[in-house]
Amino acid sequence: MISRDRLPDFIALMRLDRPIGIWLLLWPTLMALWIAGDGHPDPKLILIFSLGVVLMRSAGCVINDYADRHIDGQVWRTADRPLASGRIRGSEALMLFTALVSLSALLLLWLPIAVFYWSFGALALAVLYPFMKRVTYLPQVVLGAAFSWAIPMAFVAQGRTPDDLCWLLYAGNLAWTVAYDTQYAMADRDDDLKAGVKSTAILFGDLDRVVIAGLQLFWLAALAFVGHQMHWGVMWWAGLAGALLLFIWQWQHTASRDKHQCLAAFKHNHWVGLLLFVTLLISWLQQLAS
Repeated sequence: MISRDRLPDFIALMRLDRPIGIWLLLWPTLMALWIAGDGHPDPKLILIFSLGVVLMRSAGCVINDYADRHIDGQVWRTADRPLASGRIRGSEALMLFTALVSLSALLLLWLPIAVFYWSFGALALAVLYPFMKRVTYLPQVVLGAAFSWAIPMAFVAQGRTPDDLCWLLYAGNLAWTVAYDTQYAMADRDDDLKAGVKSTAILFGDLDRVVIAGLQLFWLAALAFVGHQMHWGVMWWAGLAGALLLFIWQWQHTASRDKHQCLAAFKHNHWVGLLLFVTLLISWLQQLAS
């Protein structure tokens, strides 16, 4: 049992006090459910996938902090995390990770058996990601693959074989994830260099903002193609234009590469995801009403 005075540390370990990662994972997952369900997703799937997002994102945070428990103390932003500061033991973190993954697995009992097989990919990516920063400058690509894995799973859960449209969504969302996690990594770049860990922010160097902009434009182009295929109306194009304006705000906000500004730009992507999801809902409603 976890004592009441230690509960805040376990909440912090799962980042439930900082839900930005949940939102960034949830919006594209819901978009995929609506697209795969032709505008009529199964309400049961919405609930199951939403719970799965919370559980797996929490599990990902736990295993990430476990992997980085000897590194986080060297980074200004993470030095006081529960594992890095010793308030939670490594064995406790592993038990919590196992519990969260087990709860996520229970959700699969209400889904088609095919989704069960796909879930191994999600688990593998979640476990693999935290260790990638030691061997490659592209750990953000692995995170993008993990954060996008719910998209083909949503198609399978709706009884559809992942098709070209599904994989375009996957690639686009992966690009967007790399973009915003590079913004996140820009805030830690100096500390990461001292600690000897790798990131796309280090790899891209002075071209970081240019590459981020290119990745964001690819995401919008992918969504534009999706809207064209779905025959969505002007509202969808207005939403994409709004997302572009939000990306321009991020471009301007990160010009100084100040770590606090970079973190603010990263968090700002929540509004991009929310705008796109709401626009998708309105586009479907307009199509159904016509």
